[in-house]
Amino acid sequence: QVQLVESGGGLVQAGGSLRLSCAASGSTFSINTIDWYRQAPGKLRELVAAISSGGRLNYADSVKGRFTISRDNAKNTVYLQMNSLKPEDTAVYYCHARRVVRDLSYHYWGQGTQVTVSS
Repeated sequence: QVQLVESGGGLVQAGGSLRLSCAASGSTFSINTIDWYRQAPGKLRELVAAISSGGRLNYADSVKGRFTISRDNAKNTVYLQMNSLKPEDTAVYYCHARRVVRDLSYHYWGQGTQVTVSS
């Protein structure tokens, strides 16, 4: 099992910055990828950024150049640094982990953290 706890959301003005944290605990050694997703009201949940166990990064086009995903293995924590925030970045941000055990994938979600960007 893996537990994920997000923190760092809040209210910020357009152009501002926030850093989200996702602390993982439990069977973290077998985590393959940790991602950040977001879901705005009335919209589908979408992938924002991902980092694999090998360090490969992936970003949604809408956040490239503004958001940076990173991790601290010693703390089992993944960060999402969000700069130049826009009102359209307003959403609940979720941390997601994919764990692979004997060719089976297991998915875990955090509780979400609200990010609100005012214009």
